[in-house]
Amino acid sequence: MDKYTGKKLDGRYEIRELIGVGGMANVYHCYDTIDDHEVAIKILKDEFLDNEDFIRRFKNESKAIAVLNHPNIVRVYDVSFGDMIQYIVMEYIDGITLKEYIDMQKVLDWKETVHLTTQILKALQHAHENGIVHRDIKPQNIMLLQDGTIKVTDFGIARFSSNRTRTMTEQAIGSVHYIAPEQARGEKTDGKTDIYSVGVMMYEMLTGRLPFDADSAVSVALMQLQTTPKRPREINPEIPEGLEEITIKAMQKIPDSRYHSAVEMLSDIERFRLNPSIKFEYKYFTDNHKYSDSIKKHKDSKNDEGINNYNDEYYDEAPVKSPVLAAIKGIIISAVIALVVFGALALFKGYRSSQPKEVDVPNFVGMSISKANESNTGKFLFEYESRFSDEFQPDTIIDQVPEAGSKKIKEGSTIKLIVNSADTDVVVPYFNTSTKTEEIEKKIEAANLVPKVLYVQSEKETMKIDSVFPPVGTSVKIGSTVYVFVSKGAAKEKIEMPDIKGLSASDAKAKLDEAGFTNYSIEYDDKSDADKDEVLRQNPLEGSKIKSDYNIIFTCAKGENKEKSITLYVDLPSNIQEELNLTVLVDGVIDDAYSKKVIPAYNSTYTVKLKLKDNANVVVLLNDQKYREYSVDYNSEYITTVNSYNYTHSQTETTSNSTSAVESSPTPSQQEITNE
Repeated sequence: MDKYTGKKLDGRYEIRELIGVGGMANVYHCYDTIDDHEVAIKILKDEFLDNEDFIRRFKNESKAIAVLNHPNIVRVYDVSFGDMIQYIVMEYIDGITLKEYIDMQKVLDWKETVHLTTQILKALQHAHENGIVHRDIKPQNIMLLQDGTIKVTDFGIARFSSNRTRTMTEQAIGSVHYIAPEQARGEKTDGKTDIYSVGVMMYEMLTGRLPFDADSAVSVALMQLQTTPKRPREINPEIPEGLEEITIKAMQKIPDSRYHSAVEMLSDIERFRLNPSIKFEYKYFTDNHKYSDSIKKHKDSKNDEGINNYNDEYYDEAPVKSPVLAAIKGIIISAVIALVVFGALALFKGYRSSQPKEVDVPNFVGMSISKANESNTGKFLFEYESRFSDEFQPDTIIDQVPEAGSKKIKEGSTIKLIVNSADTDVVVPYFNTSTKTEEIEKKIEAANLVPKVLYVQSEKETMKIDSVFPPVGTSVKIGSTVYVFVSKGAAKEKIEMPDIKGLSASDAKAKLDEAGFTNYSIEYDDKSDADKDEVLRQNPLEGSKIKSDYNIIFTCAKGENKEKSITLYVDLPSNIQEELNLTVLVDGVIDDAYSKKVIPAYNSTYTVKLKLKDNANVVVLLNDQKYREYSVDYNSEYITTVNSYNYTHSQTETTSNSTSAVESSPTPSQQEITNE
């Protein structure tokens, strides 16, 4: 047992068991004795308490998740950064990782892949809109709950989009099988970096294998940079073409060729979901020759056994006399090749990168920090320096580097702002939680801080302040963002999902309505031989606890109606001694099997056995005169007499008892159907 299990942190959190071990921290299943609920606590390992880089990353994770509030992102409840222990208190997730699920299922159905990917993208959309790039999206960091909900976790190397670029040497490159090429090169990362990782996960879910795999991390990184993956449909032909196109577009080497945002990718996925036969015709798919060439080159770079044919001229310099020397020499050669490749990539880095436009340096002197942020149309990054001056009001920008109009710089460049202040720290202002949001924003701006209002589910009254981060009274740097969390009402209570399998679609809806659910959709299985509209599958499974507005999906049989044998008894006019031609029309088409000659006086009833798959209209003629008209209901198995007509004998005059007119106000009668 480790030293934390069985202990209580800060007199509040009972540590029950170790549930996860990472390179930087361990995760424990705990119980919050104050709020009376289960939580997960991530504790930084003791050996890293004096490591500034690991402490920075650990704090960065807590800050990243603290500003996020989304049903598909693990939630942070509390943080503690002491000298002896540093930990993050998070939502406890009772589930498995997506990686474990993929390993169990091998290949996921495309519908399930779309369902999971949609949730991941919605989580990333929320993070990106709040300025946070995850940078380590992989199945190991996606938790899957029993009801099919996913939670994105582990923001340990996430960064705010205003931070500077990190390189591979900073140990923040994420997992090599899922990282984007620009991340491997140490270039600027943004939301499109996460999009690439989502594409790799889709590839893995749909095919059961990774697009790039090798014996070493360096080899995989090189493949991410240089190699075109095999098309998913070559591995799994069951993948719809449109979904393959979405996957490959997300995995494009050049960031600008990918989806520019999670929203854009979600839009294509929704279009595909509504029409699985859709084809997007992206240009790298229309240029088939080019695509085939890239795959061919990859195949040509391997020998018959599938081993990469790297230039082996180094081996011809001298014979190898020892297996040990051969191994050492192989390692040295691999290192040289890697250095050469990365050196070449560095030379072409500027050429491959998309360049932002150059603009004149704007003037921020005389503005407050809040005003400068409002005027920042060029999306410049700001660095702040404190300096005192009698000529300006406190907390006013008194100088900047570079000076306004002094030269042209690229959008997104860093500008240093010199602020008139004796101290670089300011205090998050105090305010009453009942204060209106607009007034709170003004107070925060007056303190030269940047307010950002976020709406969250909370037990507090709607539109009341739930919390503030950093907390009021905290000293922060000038220009820092203060997040104001406003309640949008309590989360809806979860309801137990009933079992609706075997019911008709209409009965299933009625049962869900009765249980309190408000959102559901139907999918159809055209291969099942079950009765039409019978519920075959449901998601979530019965017994799952879900919110009332959760989108429940159930699959029904689309199959055609089965053929039924329906017996119809036609009464004939008993006073006719002659032979008559009886004709049966089903939905306007003559049924030859039962169209024949009859003598009504010898048999007052004529039996017709119909073969039907749906409702039908049946008309009986006697000597081409309309005699009877019936309506057959397939589902209820009843026949209704719609109209009765008198038969007019051709040899006699028309009498009051023998007319060809429809009897006035006929009373419909019903016949039972014999289902044979």
